[in-house]
Amino acid sequence: MKIRNVVALALVAVGAALGAQELSPRDPQFTPDGELIRPENYREWIYLSTGLGMTYGTGRPSAEPKFDNVFVTPQAYKAFLQTGLWPDKTIFILEVRASATSGSINQGGHFQEGIVGLEAHVKDTARFPKKWAFFNLNNTAPSVKAMAADSSCQKCHEKNGAVDETFVQFYPTLVPIAKAKGTFKATAEN
Repeated sequence: MKIRNVVALALVAVGAALGAQELSPRDPQFTPDGELIRPENYREWIYLSTGLGMTYGTGRPSAEPKFDNVFVTPQAYKAFLQTGLWPDKTIFILEVRASATSGSINQGGHFQEGIVGLEAHVKDTARFPKKWAFFNLNNTAPSVKAMAADSSCQKCHEKNGAVDETFVQFYPTLVPIAKAKGTFKATAEN
C-alpha cells in the first residue's frame, strides 16, 4: 500500500513539473484594462520568414537595411496548415533587427544585430471590432495598448494582406498551402 502511494505521488509530481515547463499560455494574454502582455518567449515560436530592407508605403529605405523576422504561435501555425486560415487568438511577432556588413570573418553580405523594433499582430474577434489589432512593443513596458483601429498598419494589412489581413505573400512556405486551400487573395501577388 505504501509503495502504491509513493508511486502515485511521484506521478503527480512529474505531471505537475511537466505542466510547469509549458513555455507560455496558448493565447495572447491581456491586462484587465486590455493591454497586451508582452510575450517573452516568441523566439521559441514558429519562425515564418525574414525580409531584408523591406519598406511599405512612402518610406524610403535606410542606408543599412533592416531584417524583419516573423514568428507565430505553434497552435496558430498548425491550424493554418490544416485550413489555410489563422484561427482566433493568433499572435504574430515582427522582430526588426539592425543589419551589419563588417564583423568577424564576414567578407560580403549582411548579418543581423540588435533589435530596433518589435510589434505584435493579434487576432481576437471578441476583443477587436476589426478582428485584428497591432501593438507596438518597442518600449520595455510589460504591457501595451493596441494601436488605433485606423492605424496605417491596420489599413495596409486590410488592403494588402494575402490571407486574413496577414502578409502570407511574404512567407514562402505558406503561400502554396493558402493557394491549395483557396484562401490566398490573388491581388496580393502584385
